[in-house]
Amino acid sequence: MAQWSKVARRIRVPLGFAFAVLYFWLARPSVRSIVLGLFGIVPGLLVRALASGHVRKNEALTTSGPYAYTRNPLYLGSLLIGLGFAVAARSWWIAAALMVMFVGIYLPVIRDEEVFLRNKFPDFAQYERNVPRILPRMRGTRDTNEAAPGFSLDLYLKHREYNALLGSVAMLAGLIAKMAFIA
Repeated sequence: MAQWSKVARRIRVPLGFAFAVLYFWLARPSVRSIVLGLFGIVPGLLVRALASGHVRKNEALTTSGPYAYTRNPLYLGSLLIGLGFAVAARSWWIAAALMVMFVGIYLPVIRDEEVFLRNKFPDFAQYERNVPRILPRMRGTRDTNEAAPGFSLDLYLKHREYNALLGSVAMLAGLIAKMAFIA
């Protein structure tokens, strides 16, 4: 499994671009489906943005902001965005493919990252016991680190999280164009 997670880590971005081609081919968007899809896309983008502005990758165990509710808010945000785009596309094939990709690609990567965090940060074991992996709990854990920083725009920009927003806007523009010109 550890070997697959290394492969999955390398192929997830190129696979995403290949999936985008299939996505546009199978998508049958409507005004209603795009509007409904926004109910997943917008919260997903917000969760990713908040998480990106809190995480200090490889420097500290992040337990503040969205990390108080789920250990993997970036992946949760991606999942919400993906589900939103599946709704916008009005295709069960796309929804099924997204779920297969999430289980086959992202879960092994998440498990591999958790092994790294467990080895790097001694506090991770306690954090792992209190905070769920993906689906957030309604009540966050209390961060005992009084110096825990809040959201940082500098971190958001450093992690280039704006690319998720730009990509989503481009995908929505493509769906609207397909709906307007090909339907």
